[in-house]
Amino acid sequence: MTAVGTVKGPGETPNEYLFIAPDPERRVKHGEFVYYLAAVDGVERAILGRVTGRRPVKLFPDSFLADPSVPPASVAALLGYESDATELFEITVTVLGYHSPQLGDFINPRVPPVNGAPVYIASDALLTEVLSKRRRGERGSAYIGSLLSRPEGAAPIVLDVRGFTGTHLAVIASTGSGKSYLAGVLLEELMAPYNRAAVLVIDPHGEYGTLQEMMNLREFSEGDYKPRVRIFRPDQLRVRIDTLTLADLHYLLPPLTDKQYYQLRRAYQMAQRRKHYTLEQLLQAVREAADSKKAPQNFEEEEEDVTTMGLLWRLNGALRNSHIFHDFENLELNELFRPGQCTIIQLNEIDRREQQVIVATLLRRVYQARMDTAKGKLERGDPSHLPYPVFCLLEEAHNYAPANADAVSSDVLKTILSEGRKFGVGIGLITQRPGKLDSDVLSQCMTQCIMRITNPIDQNRIAESVESVGRDLLKELPSLSKGQVIVSGASVNTPVLVRVRRRITQHGGQDLDAPAEWLKWFEEDRLAAEERAAAPIVDKKINYEDDGDVLWA
Repeated sequence: MTAVGTVKGPGETPNEYLFIAPDPERRVKHGEFVYYLAAVDGVERAILGRVTGRRPVKLFPDSFLADPSVPPASVAALLGYESDATELFEITVTVLGYHSPQLGDFINPRVPPVNGAPVYIASDALLTEVLSKRRRGERGSAYIGSLLSRPEGAAPIVLDVRGFTGTHLAVIASTGSGKSYLAGVLLEELMAPYNRAAVLVIDPHGEYGTLQEMMNLREFSEGDYKPRVRIFRPDQLRVRIDTLTLADLHYLLPPLTDKQYYQLRRAYQMAQRRKHYTLEQLLQAVREAADSKKAPQNFEEEEEDVTTMGLLWRLNGALRNSHIFHDFENLELNELFRPGQCTIIQLNEIDRREQQVIVATLLRRVYQARMDTAKGKLERGDPSHLPYPVFCLLEEAHNYAPANADAVSSDVLKTILSEGRKFGVGIGLITQRPGKLDSDVLSQCMTQCIMRITNPIDQNRIAESVESVGRDLLKELPSLSKGQVIVSGASVNTPVLVRVRRRITQHGGQDLDAPAEWLKWFEEDRLAAEERAAAPIVDKKINYEDDGDVLWA
């Protein structure tokens, strides 16, 4: 155990200290973990900290750098300059504390290091033990990669699945940073034999279909267990009309007048008296609501008829002309959710408003089902009986809870994020534009995976909504490379910079290589032209009824 530096003194805040290090091998990188030894309650403990700043205090004189062709070390040797101490750095460290296995967290002892005390680089074994709440491959674990400051695989980072399924997850990244790839890694871990989760994925771009490969890979099999991946494509999606709320209907329809909305509300209340109702019965309720308002020789009767006809036209246009909304068919919850099953709802080619209504309806139904099951209102055999927790992952989450717009799915998302943990409904949000995501929604996610973000508005939204990430790590956001992520919150013991592991299944969200596709088209066109040119000319005998003669072409 060799020291890399010596404590200089306290830093700017009570939980910071400074040390001096020559660091010729550049081992003390930004984000690296170091420690000093201190006696706490009579026990010597390693007080861990993270490097948050690095400032040179001694460098080669400027005159040594005048000629780029001559290394400054050569100049120093010629002049008899002591080159071993030419570079000294003042390192700022934020104290985390010592790890308590009983609490599963770090305890800051408030014992500052003694001036002149040695500082050490934390070993891979120590970091593996204290940074993650779980061990790789154990029940409730999700191995997502390794510590960025160490060689790949040296210090694995393992998330606590209970942490992000219970208190929700946010994956935030710019386009092309690898957020969908990371989501695929998390889904692989959730479907592994040591988790066997019940997962629903909202997939607006059709990127997650490759997860079906899990069903045939031995890495996901154990004994009689094999994960099941079900994909519901756009033409298979159904929402039964009587599961729509008044807000859903209002959201789906073109703008309504005040009279039309009043009549729709009355018709909806009348239709709700039935246990189930069809579109035709809803339309009949609209007519009955209009008739009940009419008075003998009412001079507004003609205007009310126009109101009724306009409302009927809007309902027919929104519901009858859509293949999504159906009188009898529905996506049953016991088909969507089952332990060991990942269900993918593909929403590509579906109108944005219909997407939001589908998501709102599904989330509302699953939340109600979990509440009713937990309270004993549903018995085994009921299609809505869900006796196990579920996790719902929403890609492009800013479309379902926009910051500056009303979406019918926003309210149910906020309800689940604030109260869903009581009933075992976990939410995962994936977005490339946190600035467009409702701040209340983002702040309710207690585990955050943040990848490269360059937009200042998005960076500010993260700083406002994510409390567990320090300012020093937020400064790293623009410089992160593809596949690098800051993980913080309830699923790890402290914020860490992670290199995401390779997926076992293929990634379905690859960008299209436009130049390659253009060249491929021209090559195929050239080959087709060559085949046509090389084809033999075949004489064809053509009969023309011209005086009985046979002519040749």
